[in-house]
Amino acid sequence: MKIQERTGAGAGRSAGPAQPSVGDRLPTAPRERKPALAALAVLLILLGALGATTLVLQAGNRIEVIKVTEEIPAGSSVTNSNVTSVMVAADDSINYVRWSQLGSLKRLKAINTIPAGAVAVGEMFGSGSGLAAGKSTVGLALKEGQYPNGLKVGDTVAAYRVVTNNSSSTSGSSSSSADDNGSLIVGQAKVTAVPSAKSGELVSSTNYAITLAVDTDKAADLAQAASNGQVALVSVPGNGN
Repeated sequence: MKIQERTGAGAGRSAGPAQPSVGDRLPTAPRERKPALAALAVLLILLGALGATTLVLQAGNRIEVIKVTEEIPAGSSVTNSNVTSVMVAADDSINYVRWSQLGSLKRLKAINTIPAGAVAVGEMFGSGSGLAAGKSTVGLALKEGQYPNGLKVGDTVAAYRVVTNNSSSTSGSSSSSADDNGSLIVGQAKVTAVPSAKSGELVSSTNYAITLAVDTDKAADLAQAASNGQVALVSVPGNGN
């Protein structure tokens, strides 16, 4: 039969090499595992999470403290007008003065000049006068026209003796003659306190209470002239130290 012959002929042929199918790929080498890098990545993730948690906790633990809004010269105290309250993160290593301690702080004096913008800490204040050696403070109660407008703590002024008919009769003596009128008492004096309109520190509706830091040898003359209403202040340049 022809069919059998063809089959037999085909059986005698040698089989050729099998060709790989299109979808087959060559085997690849297994990837090398790096456990050290994996551990480092996990450690960095944990550290980042810990840092974020710490920041959140610190942000939540805040306290109200005192911040200086106007320069406070050495020897002066805080008032209602030169400080404000701010919130800061609590830190036991910093001796913050809390806002609730404002009343107690007013009784203390600045050891050194405190600039505006500084957050108050306990080391800035003391119970002493805070004045440099050879300096004294003198309080004045002046009428309008005897002091420059806009006078503030830290300004430097000169104090002059001015004699009027009213001041001469008030003093009840002739110790101040016409020759003394306009004479210089103190060339440079630092303003350490002025009344606060907010706290009602005015002596009266006509008098303005001002405290000056002056050389001790000039304090008596200034105080005597002030008690007789014979002082006028003039703003001058200088630091008054």
